[in-house]
Amino acid sequence: MKRIILSIAAVAATFTAQAQIRLGEGQLSGSFETNSIYYVDDSGLGDAGKAPDDKFGSNNYLKVDYTYGRFSAGLQADAYLPALQGYEIGQQPDARKFYLSSKYIRWQDNNFSVLVGDIFDQFGNGLVFRSYEDRQLGFNNSLEGISGSYRFGNYVSIKGMYGRPRLYTDYASSWVRGADLSISLGDIIGSSELQLSLEGSYVNRHESLDKDDMRDFAAMGLTSPNLNLYSGRLNFDWKGLSLRGEYAAKNKDLSSATSEEAVRGSAVLAELGYNRNSLSIGGTFRMLDHMGTMLSLYGTGTGNALNYLPALTRQYTYMLANLNPYQVNPEGEIGGQVDIYYSIRNKQDRHRYWNLHANYSTYYTLHDSQSITGKRELLWQDINVDVERQWNRRLKTTLLFSFQEWNPYHGYRHRTYVSNIFVADVTYKFNRTTALRVEAQYLLSDEYEGDWVAGLVEFSVAPHWSVFFSDMYNIDKTKTNYYSGGFSYTHSRTRIQLSYGRNRAGYVCSGGVCRYSPAYTGLNLALTSSF
Repeated sequence: MKRIILSIAAVAATFTAQAQIRLGEGQLSGSFETNSIYYVDDSGLGDAGKAPDDKFGSNNYLKVDYTYGRFSAGLQADAYLPALQGYEIGQQPDARKFYLSSKYIRWQDNNFSVLVGDIFDQFGNGLVFRSYEDRQLGFNNSLEGISGSYRFGNYVSIKGMYGRPRLYTDYASSWVRGADLSISLGDIIGSSELQLSLEGSYVNRHESLDKDDMRDFAAMGLTSPNLNLYSGRLNFDWKGLSLRGEYAAKNKDLSSATSEEAVRGSAVLAELGYNRNSLSIGGTFRMLDHMGTMLSLYGTGTGNALNYLPALTRQYTYMLANLNPYQVNPEGEIGGQVDIYYSIRNKQDRHRYWNLHANYSTYYTLHDSQSITGKRELLWQDINVDVERQWNRRLKTTLLFSFQEWNPYHGYRHRTYVSNIFVADVTYKFNRTTALRVEAQYLLSDEYEGDWVAGLVEFSVAPHWSVFFSDMYNIDKTKTNYYSGGFSYTHSRTRIQLSYGRNRAGYVCSGGVCRYSPAYTGLNLALTSSF
């Protein structure tokens, strides 16, 4: 099996590396990506360590684009052979499938553009509409249809779209249409320092209500096949000061597949920022009230989402700091975060500097009915600081502390767990090509699973080789360690990584949106190549 995986990777890498770039008068570009795992039985994980019957999973993506002047076209083919464990696409009827996941033709002029095919777009902050692909999460909710945009100088721009949304490997039973308008008041008044714009969006989802469905939509309060969403936005920038605001609302809707009552939804998002010299301050406030919006009333899963509601908290890459990430509660939450950055630079030596960062985020339930106590409950709190120090050309260190408090019951119970996380990250460059990076992490907690330790060692020789080993061990309750080791090789635009390890069950997040991944042990091959 290992030889088969490596042979497939070598053939794919050779094909993409030697692909023709010029095609007639136009240009051809593309990419290939594969992520494959051979699962093995692991008694150290108990029942969760049993490998699937197939013992193999593979997610594959081949994308090709062609550009000639103002004309462009492209397509993407996906193959799940079958889908990797933890990807909801593998829970669909066609877990093994090769299909055309996106295709388009586009004409782009100076002031307008038209696209026919699969549409990837976003209105504002995504509170009412966002169609995108995320391979780490395993979904693609593009619209198959037509979209167009027109710009009147720098003053006014408008765009619209209409199509049916993709839901995993098929299409939803709904149709979506919408329009977005932006007016630049700063350009209209001719100000060079002031940037001020007013924006608005409208989105409609039309889906016939199946009278033969087991659910009585009328009894739930849902009587119309049309769902309307609206948003208004304000953007302001002046001399380092910025302000962004958006209000969104929708009429009665079932906000999730398990909802039993159709209710109206709304959201408020506000962002305030200030930048001056080496200081940067940013603050975000958001309120969500039943704003979960499905592509289809008959669909399920993370990919069944018409809008974009990410967690607006600090996103970590360190293992223990990301052990229990925050999960957005679209039924009702209120809160925000504040970031402060400050940099101290050495004027005589650009290789010596300090980067200081502090972050605070907190979220609470919005409605009294969301908790058994009838009061607002804490959902999440994170107080963290990190200090990055570049000592000289060779040595860089980062120290991080994070105090996290989270509610595992989404606020329904008056119960939270507390974690204190310490991270030390050291990188030493022996020369221009060779470097060693070491991480040491500790999680201190009297609750949940107790204390954890983790470490990582990575040795790299640029531009080709990198070898790494990591381990995460629960020293308190489960006494389980989650190890991983491997190497990567990069040549030109092709990168191959081979690793073996044990993975903990938990949430995998991308851009603040998360999916649940079960525990597993296996050999993982990842390959990406572009031309």
